[in-house]
Amino acid sequence: MRADRLLSILLLLQARGRLTGRELAERLEVSARTLHRDMDSLSAAGVPVFALRGSRGGWQLDEGWRTQVPGLDEAELRALLMAQPRMIGDSRLAAAAERALGKLMAALPVPMRAQAASIRQRLYIDATGWRATTENLSMLPIVQDAVSRDRKLAIHYRRSGRRPSEPGVEQNSERIIDPLGLVAKGSAWYLVAGTPKGLRTFRVSRIEKAKLLDVSCQRPLDFDLATHWKSSTKQFQEAWPQFHATLRLEPRTAEWVKAWRIASAVESPDAEGWVTLRVQFDHPDEGRFFVLGLGPRVDVVAPESLRERVAADVAATVSRLSKTTQSGSV
Repeated sequence: MRADRLLSILLLLQARGRLTGRELAERLEVSARTLHRDMDSLSAAGVPVFALRGSRGGWQLDEGWRTQVPGLDEAELRALLMAQPRMIGDSRLAAAAERALGKLMAALPVPMRAQAASIRQRLYIDATGWRATTENLSMLPIVQDAVSRDRKLAIHYRRSGRRPSEPGVEQNSERIIDPLGLVAKGSAWYLVAGTPKGLRTFRVSRIEKAKLLDVSCQRPLDFDLATHWKSSTKQFQEAWPQFHATLRLEPRTAEWVKAWRIASAVESPDAEGWVTLRVQFDHPDEGRFFVLGLGPRVDVVAPESLRERVAADVAATVSRLSKTTQSGSV
């Protein structure tokens, strides 16, 4: 939009002091002719912008003119800058937030602007996980638009465990929802919405299609997003299936388990230094796979059923390896 471009010109000049026409055109991704028209528009609107000729020339604002923003004290500025836009996770939203932060930086007094730049150099946010798992947030902009404008949304939603456009599987029918709010949890985004069956939570990465409708959504008068999220999260956690196992673990393995699982010590380390922990899993099979992965660094104390299943798996593995070895030696 042209209005947004004119504002960008103002803030760029305010932040940099002077820029050539080529630099401005490249930053705004417009032609030199379009840039000159924009400068004429700014001048006609009373903005004191002028061109300097020569090798060190360019476009510049009058030194005594600048846009105004409410003052920030040092603590407010530091807190704002340490919450960098990369924390948002989605590249498009992060880019928009980066532009907004750039506009704020441009409007700061020169001494505070230098301090702000110094603060930003002391924090780097890497929003990617070690295992390179990413959320598909292609539908996030339209969902965000629906939430901010209080408009109904038509979506195709994929349930957990189903791959996008999975062949041979009937896709969910379109459903009309009332978007009420967005929640960011880790790298995942969730949409809380009203449906004919009451309030529901949708993971944005599972929304395969979304269409903004020209109909206002119905928003409960007493709805509070933070209160609802805390309550629904608590209910979800309480309803989640749990399986507990008592495991005797090699010391370093025990430290790793306590860092990555919900676990509590059952007793003090034994004479060999091994630690006994009560570890929580979502399902007996998860516990079995977990124990098998630790190999000789774990003993199953309880329950008996887990110990028997792990022993059966180990015996089956040994038998298969023995047969493979014999077959290869023939």
